[in-house]
Formats: sequence, C-alpha cells, structure tokens
Amino acid sequence: MDYTFYLADVFTERPFGGNQLAVLPDARGLSADRMQALAREFNFSETTFVLPPRDPGHTRQVRIFTPTTELPFAGHPTVGTAAVLAATEPGVGPRLLLEEGVGVVTVDVAGTHARLTLRAPYERPGHAPAPLAVAGALSVAEDDIVDCWYGGVGLRFCYVRLRDAGAVDRAALDRAAWAAGLAAGWAPDLYVFAGDFRPGGRVHARAFVPGAGVEEDPATGSACAGLVASLPGGADGDHTLVIDQGVRMGRPSRIEATAVTENGRLTSVSVGGHTVIVAKGTLTVPD
Repeated sequence: MDYTFYLADVFTERPFGGNQLAVLPDARGLSADRMQALAREFNFSETTFVLPPRDPGHTRQVRIFTPTTELPFAGHPTVGTAAVLAATEPGVGPRLLLEEGVGVVTVDVAGTHARLTLRAPYERPGHAPAPLAVAGALSVAEDDIVDCWYGGVGLRFCYVRLRDAGAVDRAALDRAAWAAGLAAGWAPDLYVFAGDFRPGGRVHARAFVPGAGVEEDPATGSACAGLVASLPGGADGDHTLVIDQGVRMGRPSRIEATAVTENGRLTSVSVGGHTVIVAKGTLTVPD
C-alpha cells in the first residue's frame, strides 16, 4: 500500500536547519510494528503517524516513534506535525487538538509558526542526580557543573547547567559511564545548557537522548518545556526563555518556551517555533 509522507525541518526558518521530522499524514492501515519499522527506516530522531481522532471533537491522533521506541509525547514532532497538517490540508487549523499518549495537546498555528501548549504537571522528584555521575556521563569536569536536577513536563530529563557555552560544546556522551551512573535513574536522558537562565533569558543547549536511541537531538521541545517550567523565581505571570540548540551539530534551532504561573502555581507551558517543509514523497509498504 502507498503512503504519502512529508519531510520537515522543525524549529527553524531555513531548510536544512532545525530538527528533521517525517510525517505520514494518513497512517491508517499501519500496525505499530510497521510504524516502528518505518521510523527506523527514516532514522530521524522522530517520525509521526497521523490517524483519525478517537474523539470527533479533536483534530487528529498522533503517534510518535523514535528509531527504537514509541513516545507518549515529544515537542518537535508535535509542533512540526501540526505545521505540516495546517499547511497541506484545507480546513485544518489555526488551532489543532492532537491526541497523544499524554492526552490532548493544543497547538496554535500561524503561517509557518506553531506553538504547543501543555497543561500536564511539572514533575520533580525529591532527589537529584549525583554530579560526579553526570560529569562522567558527559565527559566534563565536575566543577564545570553549576547545577543538575531531574524534572519534566510530559517527558522526564536530567537537566545539567554548565558554567559556559564552551563547556556545553565540549560535552561528549560516555555511554559506559552513562550506563553505570544514570541509565537506570529517574530520567536517563540529559539536557545540557549554559547562559542566561532566568525569565526573559537565552541559553545555549544540547540534548543527549540515549534512552530513546537518539545519540544527540538538534531540537528538543519536550525538554524545553521542562526547562522553562523549572526557571528560578516563582512570581506570577508569563516567564519566557529562548533556547538555541543544534548549533554544534550544524542544524541550528531556535525554540521559544513560556511557563505561565498563577497564584504561585504552574498552569501551563508552551513551546513554539517555525517549521519548513522540505520534501513530499510516496512510500510503498508491503502487505
């Protein structure tokens, strides 16, 4: 059977930047095993498979696969899929309600820009990762680490703040050290950053996602959701953060993240950016 697919670059305004995404806008008839095989064939950090919604009041159901596993939610696939659907299917948008593993995710699209909003709670356990184990996994000195903690909105990450952008760029995943010290922890995947980490600031980041089979990810919207949710402060209002990621990989990405706090409580997190469609094609899946 033949299936249409689109290739898109997410969190960028220029082709061949951002994070690559394959989108199958009508994946009816594909089993989960076939979806996993196709995600492995595309070999991007994620591939999305779009299905009719379970609830007719929603726009679509979206299943997200890395080359090795299915995810309940991910940022760049959600943003990119919404942008592709709005650009290619008449009548879709400007607001999409996408059914994902974490529930219904709202995405607002304006031209090539899409912004997802999550009302999932911010998770943070009562313990933190051991700095020595984090330093070993990232091949950096322990005194390069300013802070590290576990947290997440939708997906969990080990967040590591390093002293400067140079330390971020020098980081290299040591799989043996990671397996020994972090792989079985509360969050095995690492989001590493440096810069002006406060509301209105801008940071330089990298993501190592070995738990999902992705060595390094050029743009990680789900991690940015958790990062902006963990901004220091706590005053009510909108707290924004701009994240530059993928620069060292040659796929520069710009991600805009906002956390909204009311009465001292986080009420929502949004993550957005531009998407560029770079290709459309047809693939044949054997029966």
